[in-house]
Amino acid sequence: MSRNCSIVLHAHIPWVRHAEVSHCLEEDWLHSTVVETHLPLLEMLFRLRKEGVPFGLTVDLSPTLLAMWRDRVLRRRTLSYLDRTLRLCRDEVERGDISGRRELASRYEERLHRLRSLYVDEWQCDLVRAYTDLRDSGHVELTASAATHGLLPLLMRVPESVQAQVRLGIRQYVQCFGRMPRGFWLPECAYAPSIGQILKREGIDWTLVEEHGLTTAPQASALFPFTPGTTPEGLIVFGRDQASSSEIWNADEGFPGDERYRDFFRDIGLESPIEYLREYLGETGQRQFTGIKYFRLAREDDQSLPYDPALAARALEEHSVRFISSRGAQLSALESEGVENPLVVCAFDADLFGHWWYEGIEFLERLFRKVAQRSDFAFTTPGLHLAASQGAEFPAAAPVSSSWGEGGYFETWTSEENNWTHEEIRKRAEQLARFVKLYEENRLGMPEGAAVHRRRCIELMTKELLLAQSSDWPFLMKNEPSRGYAERRTREHLDRFDRVWSVSGRTEAGSDLLAEIEEADPVFSDLPWNLYEPYA
Repeated sequence: MSRNCSIVLHAHIPWVRHAEVSHCLEEDWLHSTVVETHLPLLEMLFRLRKEGVPFGLTVDLSPTLLAMWRDRVLRRRTLSYLDRTLRLCRDEVERGDISGRRELASRYEERLHRLRSLYVDEWQCDLVRAYTDLRDSGHVELTASAATHGLLPLLMRVPESVQAQVRLGIRQYVQCFGRMPRGFWLPECAYAPSIGQILKREGIDWTLVEEHGLTTAPQASALFPFTPGTTPEGLIVFGRDQASSSEIWNADEGFPGDERYRDFFRDIGLESPIEYLREYLGETGQRQFTGIKYFRLAREDDQSLPYDPALAARALEEHSVRFISSRGAQLSALESEGVENPLVVCAFDADLFGHWWYEGIEFLERLFRKVAQRSDFAFTTPGLHLAASQGAEFPAAAPVSSSWGEGGYFETWTSEENNWTHEEIRKRAEQLARFVKLYEENRLGMPEGAAVHRRRCIELMTKELLLAQSSDWPFLMKNEPSRGYAERRTREHLDRFDRVWSVSGRTEAGSDLLAEIEEADPVFSDLPWNLYEPYA
């Protein structure tokens, strides 16, 4: 008998490369998560490995994130972002005339120097290499995901769209990590019954759904979500435990809301004089987050509490002890109720740790260190759990449609602000699927020039449609500050699809247009033409 807990971190940023400008706020989404989440996380994991502390962690790195990490332009810009933040830290040390700020600024500067050295000297700005190292040593399980983070249940009206998202996501994983993935992260934990068949057909062994996707299904096993289930296709499905995950993620009662932790929103980029910040704000001169913050979360009666790392450390100790105690009691109770080899799966967005919750990486480190000293349960990964089960039969499962979005289903992505996108995407998906079918039937009889031209058009239309399908765009349309960018990106990719379509039947036309669009979105450059081949 074994009792285990599995932490799963999902890391994703949509394709936000804008080489046409020297700096844009959306690219900083990428750079800030590298500096605030991935470098500290990797530093911590390598430290534990070096010290011989046993741990198992699952990390999903989305295909668009991987593509941007491998892009030379964006690697340089990430390093520039890091260096710019370092310069700002030095300036803050020099002007640290407010009590406590100089000491904090010095801590930030020392930390950034250390992380920069790891990024440049240890990993040559290649985070794929760093994660691969941890995968190869058996400490981290890496999973594949959908190509552009499309919300698969909403794309299922044209099954070829889901097929394309899954196939290209797996292909990107193999290119980065050199082997087939066993697990597949569903964007937004969004599942619909027909998706399991596609995953299994493409060689995936297991996936993860929200707890109620398993427990509310007809004839659901009473063991769910603490044991995985097997779908009729043979796909293993794990359930995300909402109770344990909400101890950390709950907006009102989760650990990150403790007033002793650092306040994400009290950033000098939003508060310091604009003249002082100007050289750090890029061409637009817009205020933005810098990562330098001096306040802890405010109580209702005091909006100016200085951040105290010692206080935060005490909170971390309390919360890590509480979380581990809760999991130990939970697993013990499950075992006494007849659940053999219970597994509690806690899944989160990776950028919660370090980026949103500054102390989150240290929280994870404390969990791993403390549990390594216990004998009642351990941290593992879904893949290791399956391997340890030695081919055991799991209960039959027929997961229902679900997601980890607000309300548990798809309301966030089908609101008044964003609902228009789905019909526009569906029409073009059907159009592309028909065109690919015709090409497949007739290509051998085509003149070589016509076949090459149409294949190039298919590849470009597929890419632009995939980029339009990202679940980020409808999500961002829900919020006023980001709505304009999300709408522009969606319309931009749909328009590029239409422009390519307009020249797809004319062999001698449009070569300049195709080259322009290829240059605009240099992602998935070797994308296969047959991702939208007929689904059967």
